[in-house]
Amino acid sequence: MDGFMTPPNHLDFKAKKLFDGMGSILDGSIAYVGINGGGPTTPHTHVHSHLFIVTKGQAKIVMDGREVIVKENESYFVDGKIPHSVWNNAATETVMIGISVSAK
Repeated sequence: MDGFMTPPNHLDFKAKKLFDGMGSILDGSIAYVGINGGGPTTPHTHVHSHLFIVTKGQAKIVMDGREVIVKENESYFVDGKIPHSVWNNAATETVMIGISVSAK
């Protein structure tokens, strides 16, 4: 469990920081992405950014022609001004949380 730690005064408890102050949270959602699922089919942009947290499976984030793989228990920040799309990169369903963030 790479990057996990036990906070002081906790028992049988593993934690990993996924994000830190990066702006104001606008909203959050959970997505269940099927095998070969994702989108949008054409990368898009917008004024807000995303923080994606994968809780099960593996996601592939395509940004401006490059790919970033986000594994279970990892997070990745996507600048909304960069063309992007998100895809399941696992042989099973991927579950991820998406948090929309406005600039500081």
